[in-house]
Amino acid sequence: MSDPFLLSIVVPVWMEAAGVVKTLEALQPLRAQRHELIVVDAGSTDGTARLASPLADRVIQSGKGRAVQMNAGAAVAKGNVLLFLHADTQLPSNALSCLDQFVQSDKAWGRFDVRLSGRGAMFHVIAWFMNQRSRLTGICTGDQALFVRREVFEALRGFEHLPIMEDIEFSRRVRLVSRPFCIQEPVVTNSRRWEKQGVWRTIFLMWRLRWRYWRGESPGALAHSYRSDVRNVKD
Repeated sequence: MSDPFLLSIVVPVWMEAAGVVKTLEALQPLRAQRHELIVVDAGSTDGTARLASPLADRVIQSGKGRAVQMNAGAAVAKGNVLLFLHADTQLPSNALSCLDQFVQSDKAWGRFDVRLSGRGAMFHVIAWFMNQRSRLTGICTGDQALFVRREVFEALRGFEHLPIMEDIEFSRRVRLVSRPFCIQEPVVTNSRRWEKQGVWRTIFLMWRLRWRYWRGESPGALAHSYRSDVRNVKD
């Protein structure tokens, strides 16, 4: 094992009362080893913050948007390794030993492979493509539990305050420092959005959004499309 490191896990949440307890309970063994768990709520009205409070070291409030929330969590974090975890994603049981290998490496950042919770074969295919694409491009999506050395995150001034694609934008900058440290042990991400919206519809939507982003379209316009098509939320 390398010299001890302090991990700060930052979980941005909004209206996650239905699942936040399950997510945070799974992280309690890490807290028992003195690692830090920070929940950043964006003004939920369903009791998310209240449910999270006894299961986190800190629950703070911030403006809406994952980039804003993750930056707010990082600003109060004490750890020398920051890990950003979606509220519907669970780390593998051996996450700490995997991250210890990262700390011993010369890499500045990294991510886990991902597995979707759905049981159908198509979900395995989707996850395989997500992981292979990430290896080839050096780009990480939020579903893959991005982690980064604190000094690197601060030097890059964190996430750009974008309404969408903040993970991809950050990856593009941090991969100039190093290629990602890729952990093959997967995190498990809830497949609810794929199941609710339809697998093929969701695939085409996400690829279309990424294509529009790479062509330089405004993240604001992309966020509007995402809310309208996936979340069925109107501005």
